[in-house]
Parts: sequence; structure tokens; C-alpha cells
Amino acid sequence: MSDLPFLTSRRRWLRQAAVLPALAAAAPLRALAQAPSSTAATLVLGDQAGGLRALFEASRALEDAPFGYRWANFQGAAPLFEAQRSAAVDTAVAGDLPVLAAAVGRTPLKIVATRVGQPDALGIVVQPESTLRRVADLRGRTVIVSSARGSISQYQLYGALEEAGVRRDEVTVKFVLPTDAAAAFASKQIEAWAVFDPYYAIALQQGGRILRDGRGINTALGFITASEPALADAAKRAAIVQFLDRLARAGEWALANPEAYARAYSQLTRLPIESARIITARTAVTARPVTEADIAALQAVADRSAQTGILPLRVDVRAVTDARLWSRAA
Repeated sequence: MSDLPFLTSRRRWLRQAAVLPALAAAAPLRALAQAPSSTAATLVLGDQAGGLRALFEASRALEDAPFGYRWANFQGAAPLFEAQRSAAVDTAVAGDLPVLAAAVGRTPLKIVATRVGQPDALGIVVQPESTLRRVADLRGRTVIVSSARGSISQYQLYGALEEAGVRRDEVTVKFVLPTDAAAAFASKQIEAWAVFDPYYAIALQQGGRILRDGRGINTALGFITASEPALADAAKRAAIVQFLDRLARAGEWALANPEAYARAYSQLTRLPIESARIITARTAVTARPVTEADIAALQAVADRSAQTGILPLRVDVRAVTDARLWSRAA
């Protein structure tokens, strides 16, 4: 896919999408960073497509935080975990399979909190005029997966293929980061695309058609991870607990004020209010301590991914989880 003429179509897509936070470095978000007091730690908070930051901006749950922070934004989980692997971010937010893929890649992390979204926040989308009507029609076709190997979109695609009785070697799979894939999809260079919100919602708003969404395939679980170097630092460890407390508070606000959250999200991300309502209604906003059920569900994904070759080896989920760090009542 490196030979796709992305540049012109990418500019066009950015105009259509009203500039996603993943690309809008100058977006008018209030809390770009907060300076710490002389004794407080400063956290680098890793984010994807501005979603977590928008939640905090809308709820104002980080105002007057007793720690310093700054945001580091990425268009997908793969580059985000590269940053966590190099200790460039202290925390990261991602779905189930990307966390496992990061663990396989020896990223020094621990899962410290769980978030629950909706399984229809991702799926396989096709062009409106496509002759593809069911997953079985993907035989002999090319499907673009965002953002990289080990993504929730890859798990979604492989689950849908298995469900439809299609062997993976009957489909050509290519991996493209979501902003580039979005530009190519908007200019009709991609017929079938496995992707997640907000890119998924935007593609549908622009006329894309759902071939199969994540219901019945994906767990809809997301996780907050903390880097092991940050957890080993007493001041940062305390700040991460305070951050998780405030994340839970932000999620509670969003659930209690869905329209206000959608409008704030729209304003902060510059997305149309119609797209913002869809995205915020199914995004993972609440945070809770990691439960035994969460560990078991993630272990099932890990085992299945190792058995099917999505991951090169099995991950012991309990070994990469710190369920004792944060004990806020679920």
C-alpha cells in the first residue's frame, strides 16, 4: 500500500473530517499541559486520536490535579506503544489485543485499569457501491486493516472470516495506519477497511457501508497501561493512582451528561455533532479496577490469538497486570 497516492486524498479527507485530533496539533484544547508543583510528579499521558484528552477536557476532571501532566497523542495503538516501550509516555490507553501485542513486543508495562465500550465501535466498512454484501464475499479481495498487526481491527477481521467460513489465505490483508487509510478510503482506493472509532464512524458518516461490526467478536474491553519505570517511581506511581481516580470521575460525568459530552467532544475535536454523538455514545468512558473477570476475558483473547497466529506466542495476562495499584470501588 505504500504506492497509494495519499497526499492529495489525505488533504481532502482532512477537510471532510473537520480535522481529527490525532492530526490537529493546534486544536483549541484547554489543558495542553499542567505544570507540577515543586514536589509533584509530571505524567506523560498517552492518547489515541485525542479521545481520552477530549473526555478530560469536556469533564474538566483534571483541573487542579495534584500532579503535572502533558498529552502525547497518536493515531493508533502501535505508535503509542512504541512510545511506551521507549519510556516516552507513562500511561497508554488501548483495546485488548493491542495491549497483548505490546506485551509480546516486550513493552515494559502493567495493565492498571479497565474500560468498557461498545463492540459496534469498530468493524469492516466497504464503499457504498461495493458489490461486497457479506463477509464471505471477501474471498479473493484485499482488506486494509488499521493500524498494525495485533490491532483490534485485525482480531475483528479474523473473527469475521472464521465466522463466515473463509480461510485467511483466501484474503489479502494489508496494514495501513488509520489516517492514511482514511484518505485512501475517501478517494475510493480502498474497497474494504477494518477499522475502529473515530475513523470508523467518520467513514460511515461519509457513506461507507457496514459489512460486519464487532458485536459477537470483540470484547469491547479497553485498558489503561502504565509503564514499569513509572510504576517504580514512587511519585509517579502515586500520580497514576490520582489520574485513574480522575478518569473514573470523568467517565461518570460523561454518562450523566451524554449530550453535553457529545457537544464538548464535537467542539474540542472539530468533528460534526452527528459524528460526535455516535462516537461518544459507544466509546469506553468509565474506568474501573481490573477484575478477575477482566483478566479471564483478556486471557481468552490472548489464548485465541496465539492459537490462530495473530500473536506469535501466548501472553500470561496476570503477569502483565497490576490489579493492586488502584482500588477505587467499581
